[in-house]
Amino acid sequence: MRKLPIVELWGAVGFGAILSFPSGVLYSNQTGGTACLHPTLEGIYVPLANDCTHPGGHLLGPETELGAYFEGPKHGGTGAIRGLDSEDAAFIEMVLSRWNLSSFITLDRARLADSHEAWVWAIVISDGGDDLAVFSGFGPYPRRAVLTWSNSD
Repeated sequence: MRKLPIVELWGAVGFGAILSFPSGVLYSNQTGGTACLHPTLEGIYVPLANDCTHPGGHLLGPETELGAYFEGPKHGGTGAIRGLDSEDAAFIEMVLSRWNLSSFITLDRARLADSHEAWVWAIVISDGGDDLAVFSGFGPYPRRAVLTWSNSD
């Protein structure tokens, strides 16, 4: 069995999705807060809804809100490694909606128990449409994906 190359995203900044796709490349990120997990998924990585302020270069995007949530009182940076609950899912869905991503990405609620901080199972339901066709040519849809961002540890 051939070992696939791995792209390690823990040096990346910002929010993105790893779209499950037979690319021959595994993507991994450091996830799960202080547990420092390193899950992998074969696919393609697509940055989503990231911007920065000028001057100052402060990151604007879902990562900022999600990082604050998982570092906040409920999870305290522990990474939610026992899975996410419906309250976590509702918050993540609100963030997706606020950043205009919910029209083509939804959480995979059947996989909340397999999700944790910076590694959340989702479903890409379309390529994003004419204005946002960020997943063009990767159908048929729906297609599984993982939402990922910088870990809080």
